[in-house]
Amino acid sequence: MVDITEEVNNAYAALKRGGIILYPTDTVWGIGCDATNADAIDKIYALKKRSEEKALICLVSDFKMLNQFVEEVPEVAYDILKYAAKPTTIIYDKPIRVAENLVGKDNTLGIRVTKDEFCQRLLKKLKRPLVSTSANISLEPTPESFAQISPQILKGVDYVVNLQQSIKTPKPSAIIKLSNDGKVKVIRK
Repeated sequence: MVDITEEVNNAYAALKRGGIILYPTDTVWGIGCDATNADAIDKIYALKKRSEEKALICLVSDFKMLNQFVEEVPEVAYDILKYAAKPTTIIYDKPIRVAENLVGKDNTLGIRVTKDEFCQRLLKKLKRPLVSTSANISLEPTPESFAQISPQILKGVDYVVNLQQSIKTPKPSAIIKLSNDGKVKVIRK
């Protein structure tokens, strides 16, 4: 049986070296790195062959971490997250203390408070947000399981987390844009 603590430590070591990891999340398999490391973020864009115009999201462990990386979290965000029936990413105005190449041109960033045990433990050890983008080349379908991840992605990361590789995860998160002026827009249900 795989030891979750060992996997957290191995993933953490790769992230601290500026590497990128392939890991299970509370939605689909993700490619990630330290959200404060611009060079690692560039590696993810290159691996996915993704335009830097298309924003990436990141994960945080809890509301406390969320508040450390967003200038002002609108009160309604807490209610949305508390009552959401599925994992929900919220796009916030004015992210802070993350790499500039992670922030959208409109000064926004999508962040999800994850409930996945592996992600929670890794985030608490890292003490920073973790980039989370689906484990596919841009414009290709999002893999619904580890087995569907392309060899190009598997070879392109610095560490592959050895957990939950047999579980099917067909659904990405819901995405809601929450502006500081009170506007709410559902991007993906």
